[in-house]
Amino acid sequence: MSYSMSAQYIEKSSSLNQAGALKLAEQANLQAQKIDKNVSIAILNSSGVTLLLLKADNVGPHNTEASRRKAFTSLSTKTPSLQLMQNAASSESAKNLNTLPELLLLGGGVPIWKNGELIGSLGVSGGGSGENDHNIAVQAVENLEFKINK
Repeated sequence: MSYSMSAQYIEKSSSLNQAGALKLAEQANLQAQKIDKNVSIAILNSSGVTLLLLKADNVGPHNTEASRRKAFTSLSTKTPSLQLMQNAASSESAKNLNTLPELLLLGGGVPIWKNGELIGSLGVSGGGSGENDHNIAVQAVENLEFKINK
């Protein structure tokens, strides 16, 4: 029997790759252009490693870090950051989430799911509002036939 006892100790997962990150960034930029906005974009793999970080022309430098933190927030919580912000605002038990240093409770971060598996996340910032950032991110993900919910 060639079954390895150690196989049970290995996590099996899929993750977004560099080519996927580039395509998502392209889609996010196309969506932002439709509403005449330039945005900063962050894409993380399933382990939270930054695959791509882009700052658009004429976008404030704070938006680059905001996009990364939105992507991290949505990956870590497996929830779109806009939804997390709304949940935290309406729940006494969740209000303190904004005190965690890495979480950013603003719209624009979405987890990326494929076949029920979390493969990464996308953060967008600079679109004029959290709702715009959220919509840009959702459209970019859905244009590539990924989902933002399991």
